[in-house]
Amino acid sequence: MGEKIAPMIVVGAGLLLSTVLTGERAWASGDQLPLAVSITPQAGSERVLPDQPVLVAAIGGTLQTVSVSVKGVPVAGRFSADRSQWRTDRPLRPGVTYTVTAVAADRSGKREQREAVFSTQPAKETFKIEDVTPSLGEPVGVGMPIMVKFDKEIVNQAEVERALTLEMSKPVEGAWHWIDNQNVHFRPKEYWPERNRIRLVAQLNGVSGGKDLYGSRDLAVDIKIGRSQISTINLRTHHMTVKRGGRKIRSIPISGGRGGLYKYTTTSGIHLAMERNGHVVMTSPDAGPGQAGYYRLDVYNAIRISSSGEYVHGAPWSVGSQGYANVSHGCVNASPSNAKWLLDNTLIGDPIVITGSSRRLEHMNGWAQWEIPWRKWVAGSAFKSSLQPDNALESPASGTNQAAAAPS
Repeated sequence: MGEKIAPMIVVGAGLLLSTVLTGERAWASGDQLPLAVSITPQAGSERVLPDQPVLVAAIGGTLQTVSVSVKGVPVAGRFSADRSQWRTDRPLRPGVTYTVTAVAADRSGKREQREAVFSTQPAKETFKIEDVTPSLGEPVGVGMPIMVKFDKEIVNQAEVERALTLEMSKPVEGAWHWIDNQNVHFRPKEYWPERNRIRLVAQLNGVSGGKDLYGSRDLAVDIKIGRSQISTINLRTHHMTVKRGGRKIRSIPISGGRGGLYKYTTTSGIHLAMERNGHVVMTSPDAGPGQAGYYRLDVYNAIRISSSGEYVHGAPWSVGSQGYANVSHGCVNASPSNAKWLLDNTLIGDPIVITGSSRRLEHMNGWAQWEIPWRKWVAGSAFKSSLQPDNALESPASGTNQAAAAPS
């Protein structure tokens, strides 16, 4: 709000200005140029490419009012500091008709009004956000990334990333990271501040995702960060420590993967709670009934921490080893009562940090975004840069939230 915009190059204004300068006489540097208004795209234009703004310029005066609308609905834009120029805040929408009315005045009070009606090229193909995680409105843990999945592959990743804005009640430095051409994730440099309120605003309608591919709709998702709870598991001491708000609230004896085989080794690294399940049936991944190594277990009070099948769960059969030895197939075992307490007291996105094994949590094995070093994470942004809270904009919705947006 009140942000200064860089000088714009207005197509058409230069032609108009050159016509003025090559008229009946040369205008001296101190003369007042004749008042005129330039609008781009020009009136009557058809099949205008959507990935450009509406540009309005006043020559020999300043813009008093600019109105741009689609079917009577106003389109947002901004003036330059000297009110000599105006532009829309975002790309145009495909396949619609725009109406532009602009009024300018010079120092003598003379007014000039100009209107333009033009239409944009329909999109041959559209894309939209297929899924946002988290999006259920329930509080999530301080390690929770924001994961956006598109329904089409995105080629113009910078244009799409620029259209994604995060408004935060407690602004932090963070960055987007393209996992592949359809998935982009955001995480802060450090864990989220507890009880942060975040709104993801995706202004994608009309944004170019690639050749003849345009966004079809906008989206806004509210995300709530809950209390800070971080659990650490030491596979060498066979104990789990749970801290809330930095204060230790529980110590739990555990048993980890017994090793010997790679698949039986619990992974070290920063895991996140991905799912909370009262009951899970676990079967051996590479052995069927009657084969060596086959198992089928009913497991209760299970918290999933990786895509490869690692859980923290209740295991009454290993209580005697919990706190003393690692005997599991790779999961983290706890007593039934401790596992029930964990299930009741864990949020999706809570960090569960495991140390003490020779096997590192594999890149993107589940929600392993925190396993990517910060510099490498930032390099995965289309802009190769993080979003800084110092550059945040005040949110017009609340007056207190802050917004982090990609460079323009």
